[in-house]
Amino acid sequence: MDSVSSASSLLSLAKLLCDAPEDDKDDEDLHSSVNAMTPGTIGPVKEESAGTFQVKSENSKTIWNTEEVPEGFEYDDTWDPREQPEYEILFKQRVGTEDVFFGMSRKDHSTACCEDIVIKIKLPETKSSDITLDVQDKALDLRTPKKKLLLHLPYCVDSKNGKARFLSEEETLEVTLRVLREFDFINFG
Repeated sequence: MDSVSSASSLLSLAKLLCDAPEDDKDDEDLHSSVNAMTPGTIGPVKEESAGTFQVKSENSKTIWNTEEVPEGFEYDDTWDPREQPEYEILFKQRVGTEDVFFGMSRKDHSTACCEDIVIKIKLPETKSSDITLDVQDKALDLRTPKKKLLLHLPYCVDSKNGKARFLSEEETLEVTLRVLREFDFINFG
């Protein structure tokens, strides 16, 4: 306490405070620039080009490229009054005795080691002839007179070589699709 109240300490403090107005001016500039900051002012300054809009597609009437639209959105119909059926997604592994008893392969219980996706869709009061099914690499589209399902799949699948069967006793459509992954030849080779 004595050091704070001594005359030399007070003079030193006054000298520091007298030099501070120059620093305060810089602080005021900083505060005024922060107040003027908007989301558009964050980042590097962008050069504006007046009237140089370039269309990358061949057709000038398109407003986006086909690569920008996720697969399956052409079927997404929000105005369709049909309800969505109950469904279940299961993952299936192909294992042999060497996997089950000896653990010789590198497979584990995760979905990363599954080769197939099985989708079970409950369709009560539906005949198999009323079902329209379209499978793409990342989407499954199912239509019946009473139900509609657009399902975005968690993995890319082989859309050309899938299997579907309708179990009339259970009123369930079972769709089995092979999962396509980039490094399956390493994981399951």
